[in-house]
Amino acid sequence: MLKPEIIEELKRIVGEEDVLTEKEDLASYAYDGTTNWYHEPDVVVFPTSAEEVSEILKLANREKIPVTPRGGGTSVSGGPVPIYGGIVLCTVKMNRILKVDKENLLAIAEPGVVLMDFNVALGKEGLFFPPDPQSFLGATLGGNVAENAGGPACVKYGVVKQYVLGLEAVLPTGEIVPFGGMTVKNVTGYDLPMLLTGSEGTLGVITKITLKVLPLPPATKTLMAVFDDVAVAGGNVYQVLSKGVIPSKIELLDNWVINQIERLQPMGLPKDAGALLLFEVDGVKEAVEKEAEEIKAICLEGGAREVRIAKDAEEANRYWTARRAGFAAVFSAAPTVLAEDVTVPRSRIPDLIRKVDEICKSYGIEYTVIGHAGDGNLHPSLLTDKKDPEKYKKAEEAMSKIIEAALEMGGVLSGEHGIGLEKKKFLKKAMHPKAIELMKGIKRLLDPNNILNPGKIWEEEQQ
Repeated sequence: MLKPEIIEELKRIVGEEDVLTEKEDLASYAYDGTTNWYHEPDVVVFPTSAEEVSEILKLANREKIPVTPRGGGTSVSGGPVPIYGGIVLCTVKMNRILKVDKENLLAIAEPGVVLMDFNVALGKEGLFFPPDPQSFLGATLGGNVAENAGGPACVKYGVVKQYVLGLEAVLPTGEIVPFGGMTVKNVTGYDLPMLLTGSEGTLGVITKITLKVLPLPPATKTLMAVFDDVAVAGGNVYQVLSKGVIPSKIELLDNWVINQIERLQPMGLPKDAGALLLFEVDGVKEAVEKEAEEIKAICLEGGAREVRIAKDAEEANRYWTARRAGFAAVFSAAPTVLAEDVTVPRSRIPDLIRKVDEICKSYGIEYTVIGHAGDGNLHPSLLTDKKDPEKYKKAEEAMSKIIEAALEMGGVLSGEHGIGLEKKKFLKKAMHPKAIELMKGIKRLLDPNNILNPGKIWEEEQQ
């Protein structure tokens, strides 16, 4: 519980209407997109400028109050959950698009801009921002940068870090600091914008973002390839890419997800399919048509029983709506869902899928695999119930083995969701001890009192 004078000081900084203290209000900021974590803050504040963020952090640093930065709250790693209470600093009211520069292919925006709104504004200028996490309807740019978010389009266009040119951030001690610039090339000293990108709100609060943007492609085409076996579907990913075709998106849905989607919102997906691969190609119309036919031929040769090329935008949208519905289908299917986002080299996708099946069957656990197959980023999700200790323990053990298997295949612990709370117990398996120590040293340098998003990324005994 914070002292009344701290609450009054926060009201002075941001205004009384932008400070929440009632329990029913605080409850909305106690969780994120995961199913495992719930911790209420003592207060929620909504700054509208870097200067207000600075004053909040100076106060918190002086009083040693934990501060948890938060955007739209769509994280699925527990990142914005305030496990030590304190202050939730929510940036959703810092939501202005400050500049769209078509001539230099860049845009400047505040962290609270919703990704969908950003792309709508860019679209009016014939531009787009490629990283497209499935939570784009609610996710904010600040969260996208803090988590180094990805999405389906990463196979061709890359993740958020490929687009960050510059940042303004407030350090935990209250200094407002610009990093980077407005040019595509910039090797002036260490790459400090990248230090903040993917730092999960532990090193600073981002208050302004300069992003590279791209012209909208003139044409797109969507394909759905139907397979009887999910591992065979996974194998077709690298077969397509090795033939020199680079789709903008390659997404995988297994039979469990297909049937859950059809149960919740029928879309005409083949319920007897072992798996679907969804492809999108974009670019010049003639090239798009040719690449779509090449993908169709490769998949049919690679074991697909059918490949549908969407005849129009309506059909294409139906396929991608089904993909976006995948996570909702997963998280609504059990009281607790352990969902990871391990990433392996694309050639090892079939191996990982088979390993997930082997592990889960040995534990008697219901599971599904969905993911951004084009960049090797899969989301094995285990259905369990935290209120059933025995069942939950089995799921935890199975997920630990899945993660170990992915690491043994040359993979990584997280492709796009970040470590947060969900994966910190696995960090020692995924990183060299010296690398973890370097991260902890950077954290101590920038945040000597450990006030900013404490308890995330690494386990407590490592702090």
